[in-house]
Amino acid sequence: MRTFPIIRVVAKILIPYILLFAFYVQFHGDYGPGGGFQAGVIFASALILYGLVFGLESVKRVAPPVVIEKLMAVGVMVYGMTGVLTLTLGGKFLDYSVLEHHFYPDIFPSGQHLGIFLVELGVGITVTSVMTMIFYTFAGRKKIV
Repeated sequence: MRTFPIIRVVAKILIPYILLFAFYVQFHGDYGPGGGFQAGVIFASALILYGLVFGLESVKRVAPPVVIEKLMAVGVMVYGMTGVLTLTLGGKFLDYSVLEHHFYPDIFPSGQHLGIFLVELGVGITVTSVMTMIFYTFAGRKKIV
């Protein structure tokens, strides 16, 4: 892509806005449409665009495969541990009502919002990492002649 400077410049301009939109969808997910899956795909699409324009090795320097592998597990752990936390507090799996608290209610979200936020965060991290790893796998394949 070194012969296409316009594509490189446009990608450099678009990628921050794509990432910003992904964060908006992630953090707005418990108040309206959107959430972890959509935000994860949008975030991964920014990494994939970067990889398509600047090369696989460039995106692997930005998001190393070792880190992406660990983030896949972290995302699932955040989701699962939210459910385990609700179980240990006496509720059912992912019963957010047991997360209700009275600790700085103006600063920290209510139990329902906190539970949804944690679950959506786990889903977002997992989807971003899995989609990115799928791109690494397919983009790194060697041609068979």
